[in-house]
Amino acid sequence: KPDESEKKLKNMIIHTLKLPADAQIEWKIFKKSLDARHKPDIYYVYSVDVYNVIISGKNIALNDIIEGKITKKQKHKMQIKNASMACINEFDFPAKDVNYSLDSHKRPVIAGFGPAGIFAALKLAEAGLKPIVIERGEPVDERRKTVENFWNTGELDTESNVQFGEGGAGTFSDGKLNTLVKDPLGRNRFVLDTFVSFGAPEKITYENKPHIGTDILSKVIAAMREEILHLGGTFEFESCVTDIRVENQKIKAVEINHNTWMETEVCVLALGHSARDTFEMLHKTGLFMEPKAFAIGFRVEHPQRDINRSQYGEKYAELLEAAPYKVTANLANGRGVYSFCMCPGGYVVNASSEEKRLAVNGMSYSDRGSKNANSAIIVSVTPDDFDGTDALSGVEFQRRLEEKSFALGNGKIPQQLFGDYCENKKSTGYGTFSSETRGETAFSNLRGLFSDEMEQSFIEGMHSFAKHIPEFDRNDAILSGVESRTSSPVRIRRDEAFEANIRGIYPCGEGAGYAGGITSAAMDGMKVAEAVIRKYQPFQ
Repeated sequence: KPDESEKKLKNMIIHTLKLPADAQIEWKIFKKSLDARHKPDIYYVYSVDVYNVIISGKNIALNDIIEGKITKKQKHKMQIKNASMACINEFDFPAKDVNYSLDSHKRPVIAGFGPAGIFAALKLAEAGLKPIVIERGEPVDERRKTVENFWNTGELDTESNVQFGEGGAGTFSDGKLNTLVKDPLGRNRFVLDTFVSFGAPEKITYENKPHIGTDILSKVIAAMREEILHLGGTFEFESCVTDIRVENQKIKAVEINHNTWMETEVCVLALGHSARDTFEMLHKTGLFMEPKAFAIGFRVEHPQRDINRSQYGEKYAELLEAAPYKVTANLANGRGVYSFCMCPGGYVVNASSEEKRLAVNGMSYSDRGSKNANSAIIVSVTPDDFDGTDALSGVEFQRRLEEKSFALGNGKIPQQLFGDYCENKKSTGYGTFSSETRGETAFSNLRGLFSDEMEQSFIEGMHSFAKHIPEFDRNDAILSGVESRTSSPVRIRRDEAFEANIRGIYPCGEGAGYAGGITSAAMDGMKVAEAVIRKYQPFQ
């Protein structure tokens, strides 16, 4: 139960395996989740790995324990319930420090140092390829100061902000590490274990919905950068890929900051979903790209204590950590409405990266300690909603929304209470609770940002979610606009070898349209690193 100590687990393991009370065991938690289906009776559910058992000074074969062949306590030799032999699938990356056919003066270039770029760079560095990382923003410590200055003063640095800089957009988020990507080879576990090895708490490897928090994630990223440097990689911060040189449909060089050319045969595009100017440049060079569906909406805030009561019940609402939620609805008009990037105990943040355009996101620190829960409540959009069929039509769709949002708040985050949104009138104050934000706010009327159909879809979704979470559609729920960057509006095409039509270019991660979140982007960066290694030194 939530009010019981994890110290009881050892005794429970011994009891489950029907071992003597004085048996010595080595074990660790493999999975931990919360079962709150039968409130007020809720429980933590654990899966544990037992990898060594000693009875009376002797090591005992685990399979014999499972089959009930060890002690008098197991005299009926019946197989123990809820226990079985397990084989953990550990990811095996290609061999390190081998000779590659890639010219030493044409080291691989990685454009972007978000999750995809971080793991691509780390694995290429471990393999001896000494990657060159090009990151348009600042190192994470300097970046944090720049972002905080923006939130305090409104002075935007268009090259180093919530979207751009070491760690990518995920650095200023809740740092959620769960993913729905199928992972038969164990890359997901590898990513989590790697984060732990660089300073993340071990619990992220077994919690059902792990998160790391922006404060811890920034330290982990800096430690990973130091390891890449140690392995021979180099970094160029405040540097942006502004052009590429192509010969015979192969990349030959990249231009940095409009003035310096760097020869390379490999360029990993780990751009992130907001590198709009880079998308434009790449489109002009003939890189195959296409518009992609994503979703738009608002950040919606509720008091965290109310979400806790709904998810945990009154008995445990004050005892357990800030509760998450996930809601979704499929409407009759064919659109989906759902929560995205839910931040328990979080903050709504100004996540803008372009002048006179405003976008918001959600962020939590590791303690998830703010008074409010917030989530993006978003409505699906497809290329049919965009003007034109150009590959960058989704980018322009986002930009128009962000321009309207900026104008509504005169540069501040525009906010409105849900009841006022339904009545199509400007809010003039908060209700029973106030907003938790990073960045200045202004009351506005958010109606008119979206099409009528999208607005009605949002309202219908909010009412639908109240069937599952009481008062989710309360009149004083706080809306902040606009949540426009849920995922990349483009996909850069690649083949089965992960290369684009311009050979040597490897699109990866969220910006290229192949991931959605920190973990899936990291996994995709690993896949691209494997592809580069496979091309220049086939696996033995």
